[in-house]
Amino acid sequence: MTYSPFAVAQAARTLAAGGVIAHPTESVWGLACDPYNLQAVKRLLRLKRRPLEKGLILVSGEMDSFGNFLAALSDDQRRQLRDTWPGPVTWLVPHFNRIPYWICGAHASVALRCTSHPFTAALTHAFGGAIVSTSANPMGCQPARQKYQVLRYFGDALDFVGGGATGGHSAPSEIRDLLSGRVMRPGA
Repeated sequence: MTYSPFAVAQAARTLAAGGVIAHPTESVWGLACDPYNLQAVKRLLRLKRRPLEKGLILVSGEMDSFGNFLAALSDDQRRQLRDTWPGPVTWLVPHFNRIPYWICGAHASVALRCTSHPFTAALTHAFGGAIVSTSANPMGCQPARQKYQVLRYFGDALDFVGGGATGGHSAPSEIRDLLSGRVMRPGA
């Protein structure tokens, strides 16, 4: 799977400027923004019609980007993450109040995924860390699997749409709770 370095740089600049973008992930298209820019997060939530209390996923191409969330974990817990990353598994990890409320919502954990999608991994590297990434669809609608679906949902309300095709997985990322081991949402 190839991607344009120019598109990566453009997407990273857009995120750094407070924009909201659409990008491919392992299975569906995602909406992304800078997790520490409250205005960008609020805009993303309005586009999705998603309540703040539900929380959002942080995605990076490098496990090290999640360092402060992983510091308090046991060796076995870190091994569980390494065994599934990079890939389409999102883990709910205790955040110990190290994340803004607009990311974790009403939860004591934060959703983290180390992506295996080449464009998204390169984007997070160019951006300099993890990004918010949530499925590109208004709440209650099917996640976009193609760029044209993203454009149908959001039109010109996004600041950048690009990055190639999804990774071809048939289902959105699996979500697992690190403390209980429970699968919260089955994946591909």
